[in-house]
Order: sequence, then structure tokens, then C-alpha cells
Amino acid sequence: MFPAAEAYDIDIAVDESAVDALLAVEPADIDPPTELTFARNVFVPLTTACRYTCSYCTYYDVPGEATLMSPEAIRDVVQTGVAAGCTEALFTFGDKPDDRYTAIHDQLDEWGYDSIIDYLYAACEIALDEGLLPHSNPGDITQSEFRRLREVNSSMGVMLETTADVDAHSGGRRKTPGQRLNTIRAAGREGVPFTTGLLVGIGETWRDRAESLLAIRELHERFDHVQEVIVQNVVPNERSDFEQPSVETMRRAVAMARAALPEEISVQVPPNLSPTGALIDCGVDDLGGVSPITDDYINPDYAWPALDELQSIADDAGLPLYERLPVYDRYLPADCRRRPVAAADEPAAHGSWLSPAVRSAITASTDAARRYRAVAARERQPVSQS
Repeated sequence: MFPAAEAYDIDIAVDESAVDALLAVEPADIDPPTELTFARNVFVPLTTACRYTCSYCTYYDVPGEATLMSPEAIRDVVQTGVAAGCTEALFTFGDKPDDRYTAIHDQLDEWGYDSIIDYLYAACEIALDEGLLPHSNPGDITQSEFRRLREVNSSMGVMLETTADVDAHSGGRRKTPGQRLNTIRAAGREGVPFTTGLLVGIGETWRDRAESLLAIRELHERFDHVQEVIVQNVVPNERSDFEQPSVETMRRAVAMARAALPEEISVQVPPNLSPTGALIDCGVDDLGGVSPITDDYINPDYAWPALDELQSIADDAGLPLYERLPVYDRYLPADCRRRPVAAADEPAAHGSWLSPAVRSAITASTDAARRYRAVAARERQPVSQS
């Protein structure tokens, strides 16, 4: 059904009646949330090399210009985040550098790493050692790579963007819906708490948006691993000629997401890219990971709001604002959850949603662990000057 689905044996059948029902959803059909949440993070742009060349993306650099953060630079950023009271190290980068990026591969080899995945693993270890929980967005990776990376990640993610074949993904090095869906499925098979989402305004239709949301829902129903879905609007930049979607478009898209997804999945909009205040009543309940100290390197022209601005958004909506961890409450160790979750809800293949290393980081007798547990228990003021 979806482009390249056969190549990855993607057996997702979207019911046309469900699509039609979702297309009929309007913002007025949705109940507003009862609270808003956000995570306090540092943004760690591991490398700007990417095998894809999406036409709307300003993050990747061409071969010869791409950068690779050193271990020392990673540690410096992480330590700054700890000092600022953050709990999350957000590792993001372009998909695995292909053979064109010889300088990146040479540098990795000089540092003793066989691949960017090996280096990401080491970077996540730095974060855990220093006192932040890693959340990695490594793009399209395999199930075996998820198996390895879950050892040092509290959660991971990749944007589905759309199940449609759009010109924005055109070219010889293109991402495909089948490949993206395979990545989300692989994360589920390995029991990784996961973030995905839609990119609105890159040439997809309303039916495409509905089908994308229903595909995400079906994968979550199989594996119970999707913790949040981002509804992100494309924004103008130096590489993109896409117009930013209207507020009305975003209101309808958010409402469709809330209607399509189970209650346990949060609907998130990025507060530096979206007209957030106008979207809350459509079902938004999370404001994403926001950094008090680092830029949004994927959208450098759009600065993160200050934490007190998030409080203003919540106050204007008449909602409480809570800080959260990068991994949601229902995936935490049982004694750290605010809400009890039955043992049967744990992934049978692993016995726990979190690896021993990540569980230890959260439950240990360290300052970092106490900070994590205070956030999980909502014992810390979200806009405190930690």
C-alpha cells in the first residue's frame, strides 16, 4: 500500500472507512487536555552528515563541510546541561553518512569507531555517566541496531513524516515510507519507548495525513511502544520553498492526531515552530523537549522559547504545566511511576522497557537519579532556576 512497503514486508492495512472517519474530524470534536508537559534537554548535534537530501532540510551539510562532534565537545555540552538542571541529552544527526562522507568516516576511524552507530553508543554512555538520560534520533536503523542502542537510551525516535511519496523526498538518496515504517516497527520489536510524528506541508494530502496517523496507531497497537506523536509544520528556510501551513490547517491536523491515537500517546507540537497557543484546545498535551541552553540545530532560525514562555502558554490555556523525563511515566521502573502499570504491560521479550544501565541511572543513589525521580514524581517546579 505504501511506497516501498513491499521491500520491507510492511503488512499494514489502513481501513478506508477509518480514513474517512478521521477526515471528518474537526477541532470542535476534540476535548482539550487537562495538563501540559515538556522535557528539559540539551541538543547534541552529533554529526551534520546525512545520506538523505530532503529539500526542506537545512540541518545536513554536504561532504567536505559536514561536522562531527568530538567526545570532549559532547561531554562539555552534557555537563552544561546538568548544571542547568536538564534531564535529557537529545542526540540527533543525519541518517548514517554514506560513502561520500569520507572525512567523517576517517575521523571515526581515527577515534577508534567502526560506524556512527558505535560512536552514538559511546556518546550516550558519556551522557549517562555525566547525569543525563539519552534520547536518540538516529534516523533509519535496523532492529539489531535498536537492540544495541536501547542499552544506553531511555527512549528513541524517528519522524515518519508521511506515508505518501512526495517530491520533498525525491532524488537518488531518498527516504521512503516503507523504510520509515520498518524503523518504527523495529523499535517496537525491541521494546524501545518511541517518538514519531508527521511533518505537515511537504506536499502530502489530507488523506495522506489520515493514513499516516492510522499506520502509527496500528504499529503502536502491536507493540505498545509509541509514547508521543509530534505534529510539526514545515517552516520556510534557505533550502525550502514550502509555505508554512496555516493555523487552520494545523488545528485540523492536530485534532485528527488526537482522534486517531490512543489516550496514552501524547500529541506534541514544537513550541518554537508552531502557533502553540492556538492548538492546545485541539488536543495538544505536550510541548516537547525544550533546551534552556542550546539551539534547535535542525531549525536554527527558530529559537526555543524560554521556559517562562512555556509557563505563559500553559497559564493562557488554564492548564498546569509539568516537567517530564524523555521516557514517559508508563515505561519507567515500577517504583518510579506515578501511575501503576500492570506487569503484563511490560514487553515480554525483555521483561522491562528500560535496559539495566538506564534503570540503574534512574534508581541509583546519585544526584542525577534523585533529579530524575523528582521530575518523574512532579516534585520539582517546572520553571525553577535549577
